[in-house]
Amino acid sequence: MTAGNVGRYYRGFWLRDSALRDDVDDDLVRFTVKAASGAVPIATLSGGNQQKVVLARWLALKPKILIVDEPTRGIDVAAKAEVHQLLARLARDGIAVIVISSELPEVLALADRIVTLCEGRLTGEIARSDASEERLMRLMTLRGSAPEHDVSRSDRFSILDA
Repeated sequence: MTAGNVGRYYRGFWLRDSALRDDVDDDLVRFTVKAASGAVPIATLSGGNQQKVVLARWLALKPKILIVDEPTRGIDVAAKAEVHQLLARLARDGIAVIVISSELPEVLALADRIVTLCEGRLTGEIARSDASEERLMRLMTLRGSAPEHDVSRSDRFSILDA
């Protein structure tokens, strides 16, 4: 959990073990990681707990933007709900969370605004309130059609060319 921010635990050449252990123990509780202790190797944890440890590791850096790609792939339903709650809490706390997901229910549950792509091209940008699985599927399979969103044509090309 501390790998991305381990420098803060050093005083000169000495590692402050107690501060590191205290922060790891706090994060185990904060992120509801089910582990016997903070010394347990991450590889021995379940997939959902591994996901939460990775999130805790990046959040220790206090990012303004967090990009997660398929954040719940391969984890059980209970762990998926916990990760969704965590991502929603982060967004409420002011962190911009960008979720990349092929799971439409996940997108509809987490996103305030949804951008769809097909073959690397922007095909739509809609608010969650206007989104449905059917509409998203249609936008995700547009090929060579004009994008469906609220920006002008010139803005679209500057977005694509950026």
